[in-house]
Amino acid sequence: MHLTNIFRLTIKELRSFRSDPIMLALVVWSFTIAIHAAATGASTEATNLAVGIVDEDRSDLSRRIGDGLTPPTFKRVLQLQPSEIDPAMNSQRVIFAIEIPPRFQQDILEGRQPTVQINVDATAAAQAFNGMTYIQNVITNYVLDFISGREGLAMPPLKLVTQVKFNPNLTSSWFTSVMGIVSNLTMITVMLTGAALIREREQGTVEHLLVMPVVPTEIMLSKILANGVVIVLSTTISLALVVEWWLQVPVAGSRLLFLGGACVYVFTVAALGIALGTIASTMAQFGLLSIPVLLVMMLLSGSTTPLESMPVWLKYLMLVISPTPHFVIFAQDVLYRGADAYAVWPEIVAIAAIGCVLFSVALYRFRRVIFSG
Repeated sequence: MHLTNIFRLTIKELRSFRSDPIMLALVVWSFTIAIHAAATGASTEATNLAVGIVDEDRSDLSRRIGDGLTPPTFKRVLQLQPSEIDPAMNSQRVIFAIEIPPRFQQDILEGRQPTVQINVDATAAAQAFNGMTYIQNVITNYVLDFISGREGLAMPPLKLVTQVKFNPNLTSSWFTSVMGIVSNLTMITVMLTGAALIREREQGTVEHLLVMPVVPTEIMLSKILANGVVIVLSTTISLALVVEWWLQVPVAGSRLLFLGGACVYVFTVAALGIALGTIASTMAQFGLLSIPVLLVMMLLSGSTTPLESMPVWLKYLMLVISPTPHFVIFAQDVLYRGADAYAVWPEIVAIAAIGCVLFSVALYRFRRVIFSG
């Protein structure tokens, strides 16, 4: 009887979702265009950077350095005079201004250490840091090549070989696309489950449930199951069509393992959405209440910045009260590193444990507010 009630209530929730074109359009947008736009439009990679050079040496080495700043990382290098550095940077004509001093090549050959000044516009911090690193590497490499090519001068003492795993070209879209799925999955699950409860309270259909031979657990499980089916199906399609096919992002691990973990995570986050829906009495209140909760969950989840960059107490606090950091670790391990179930089972257990606590809190609030109200 309980399974029959849950099945019929689930069908009711799916029909209710189908009749809501706004929510349907939101789900489609969040798992398609929004993910592609975030992956391709919000890049922190250093590209098309404007660079100016004040070449006071006019030597072969200084010309090599200028020619080494090539697209697509840099735009065509602008030749500047010393007095033009500040006006060019103030007017945003250049982000970087490199000043090569006189006798630069001669000082290098004579064993001195001449100084090359790099002026940086750090308004955009990520672009400035990455671009400055590229410029330093270009100057260092050309100077080392110039020195090693001269007769009688010693070769560099070592040669560094860098091997990049999981993302050989350091393409930001590989990271932001998968983390976009995680963020949108969290946001849409909370919104759908909470909105489903608020909508019934505003329309008065919740009173119909009160006179039916159903219990609160059945109603909650049906809402979680119905919205969970929609979210997991959307995640599956988004991972296959948007991430792998449209963005050409390779997935290293098992898709079935990822979707299995997503089911556990959706249960946990859906319980949170119902708990928020029992606190708010209108859709407007639910929207305002959801904003700070979702912002904290996503910004402190490790999907935007690493957990290690947070204060230690905040890191462990988020790992205790929020399922999102555990799911981010799980998703990165499975989809990026190809981890198996044995490697990620602690994260699944942590998500399930937090989900049981949230479900118990939501059930308590649901009984008190809906059935006792």
